[in-house]
Order: sequence, then C-alpha cells, then structure tokens
Amino acid sequence: MSDSPANPFALNGEIALVTGATRGIGYACARALGEAGAAVALGCRDVRAGAELANALRDGGINAIAVHMDMLSLESIEQAVAQVETELGPLSVLVNNAGHSRPAPAIQVKADDYDAMFDLNVKGAFFASQAAARTMAARERGSIINIASQAGLVALDGESIYCMTKAAMIHMTQCLAVEWAPHHIRVNAVAPTFIRTDSTKGWLENEASLNSLLARIPLRKIGEPENVAEPVVFLASNAAALITGATLKIDGGWTAV
Repeated sequence: MSDSPANPFALNGEIALVTGATRGIGYACARALGEAGAAVALGCRDVRAGAELANALRDGGINAIAVHMDMLSLESIEQAVAQVETELGPLSVLVNNAGHSRPAPAIQVKADDYDAMFDLNVKGAFFASQAAARTMAARERGSIINIASQAGLVALDGESIYCMTKAAMIHMTQCLAVEWAPHHIRVNAVAPTFIRTDSTKGWLENEASLNSLLARIPLRKIGEPENVAEPVVFLASNAAALITGATLKIDGGWTAV
C-alpha cells in the first residue's frame, strides 16, 4: 500500500498489526510484512512469547513490537490498536489471523463450543476490523486482510461450526469492503487449504489422513505458512490497489474440482 512506483509490492512506511501472531500463519504474515518494509505489531495473548518473537524480528532488521491483544475482549482490542499507534505510528494494515476450531460431529456440538468459535473467529475479527477502520478512516487509507479458509467455501466433515465461521468471515469481508470503500479502506480475505503448522502437524503425520487430503488437492501439495503470508503481502500492497471484497483461494485447486 506504500507509494512506491518502483516496487508496488513494497510496504515501506506502513504500520501493520497481525492478530494471533505468535505461531504458524500469523507469525509468517508478520515476518513477511516486515520483510516487505512494514513496521509490525504482533497481537498476542502471551506477551512474553510475542516479545521473544518481536526480538527475533528486530534482530533481522524488522521494526517489530508485541502487544497484548485478547480477541474476546473489546477493551483489549481497542487498547492494542491504541498501543500500536502510540509506539509505531498510524495503523494502515490489519491482518485478522486469530482463530481456532473445536471439531465435532454437528449432532454432538455443545453450545459452549459453538459460542467459542463464533466469538473468536467472527466477533473478534469484526471488532478488530472496526477498531482499525476507525483510525484508518480518519486518514482515508488502509488495508484489512482476513485469514479465512477454504472451509468457508466447502463442507468439511466434523467441522460444521468452523466452516460456518469462515463462511461468515468471507461474507463479512464483502460487507465491510463495500461499506468502507468510500474511506479508501480495502478489505480482502484469503482462503487457505490445510497448512503445515503445529495445530495440523499430528493430523498430517498420519499417512492415511495425508493421502486422503492430497487426493483432494489437484496440485498434490500441503501448504506452508509462507504460502499464505506472501499473498497477504500482495493484498496489503499497492499491487492490489483496485482489489477489495475479494477472497483469494490458496487451496491448490481444491475448490476448483
């Protein structure tokens, strides 16, 4: 989003906040945004872990901080955005990555599990977007990228609630893109397939599960966190200046079949 005619992908001068940034896709996004030139805030519940990762990024030449951010607390979300603006400068990029799943057959889903997934995956992302948009609108510029999932586009057995939350996030992306376009705030999403992270490691190490998964992906590849982070950098940059309300599939062709 930075004004760099020589390199439209550069993010020099941008201030980015990534939620759920202490591992996996979130940390990969923070690192990639920083490598593209942005100053980066790692939104996290565990500030000690976040601070260690921010130190590692600074050792690599990236301007990075860790901010406490509980996505279940509206007060915490607002305080995190305020801290970013105080310590780094005007927020211009938000990546809504925080989220989780509690797999269960639909007939066995408990109300607590339903609420927990919607509270984090949808409500938290909405109010983080709202807090960011309030400050972005004052400056008439900004980019919000939601980490959705191919699960929001297809049905996955035993993941009905997670699929519903990601479908809601994708539609939220479109709604906010239209509403905030007059303020020059772009809102987009990415929809990754299964990505190799700590949370999927055990499942992917099961040969039968892995083979079943690969059979559904035309490219026959399991994604890495960087495969998500790099498109996020694109969507944050001037190279995507005319893109808003879009969901970029990062699924190896799964949803094309």
